[in-house]
Amino acid sequence: MQSSAYFYVGKIVRKYSYKGELIILINSDYSEIIIKSESVYITIGDHLIPFFMEKKSWQKAGQLRVQFEDVYSEEEANSLIHKKIYLPNTLLPKRAGTNFYKDEIQGFKVKDVQYGTIGIVRSVNDKTPQTLLEVEDDNGVVLIPVNDVFIKEIDRENKLIIVETPEGLLDLRI
Repeated sequence: MQSSAYFYVGKIVRKYSYKGELIILINSDYSEIIIKSESVYITIGDHLIPFFMEKKSWQKAGQLRVQFEDVYSEEEANSLIHKKIYLPNTLLPKRAGTNFYKDEIQGFKVKDVQYGTIGIVRSVNDKTPQTLLEVEDDNGVVLIPVNDVFIKEIDRENKLIIVETPEGLLDLRI
């Protein structure tokens, strides 16, 4: 299996019960996709192995409780803790316009309509009250709020994000 044909969904973080149930920490972009899926792919060594989900339910925000077929003991569950979870790219709906997946825009160049090139998207921080683009250049990191006011266009073909920031925002670097 080629990993380029799959996208990262989350990671098994702990077991839930002595009956083999596990908790998967899910990337918030993919919550709707995984809950509709019948199976996932788990990294075992250098391979992606399919695992079918018998039961699944949301434990709390971003944490999915899962009972996999043929995983019914603590020992079997322990062997899967810290393993990464993937799904096939065919399940990933395409985003258009200024809608994006957090993983999709990593490495994109960011250009302001007035100030020119700002830097490269290092990551998307959704752990704050407002989601932020973390854009890095030689002088540090600029945080740009993710909304239609600031993000004007995403050019996926050229890996470019066009933004319009207010005066002074680009001077605030961390």
